[in-house]
Amino acid sequence: MDSLKNLNRPSLEYPMNQFKVEFESMEWQSTREGMRFKRYSEGSRQLRLVEFFSGDVPSHWCEVGHIGFVLSGALEIEFSRKVVSYAEGDGIFIPSGSASAHRASSVAPGTRLVMVEEP
Repeated sequence: MDSLKNLNRPSLEYPMNQFKVEFESMEWQSTREGMRFKRYSEGSRQLRLVEFFSGDVPSHWCEVGHIGFVLSGALEIEFSRKVVSYAEGDGIFIPSGSASAHRASSVAPGTRLVMVEEP
């Protein structure tokens, strides 16, 4: 029976702390006014904690895909033909490409998101 207990358990090739992203120990980074982030990357994937502290709208349109979750606050994402509002608890799924080009702005200072992205 002991051999059956381990049958579906994944093999652990890394110490358990490798499976935890400790955002609190990371430095904030910024690439635009009114927004900062902390990023953890491994291979072709990254996880970002994003915080908006102003409602500034970037001048450029982003064509990178995003999957995310609004932890707190609220934001609006402008697409070519509409603006979509997101509140705390909402999920975000934006495919890559020019058809879904977008730019985000915070409705509430302190808005925080978690984003999963392919760099």
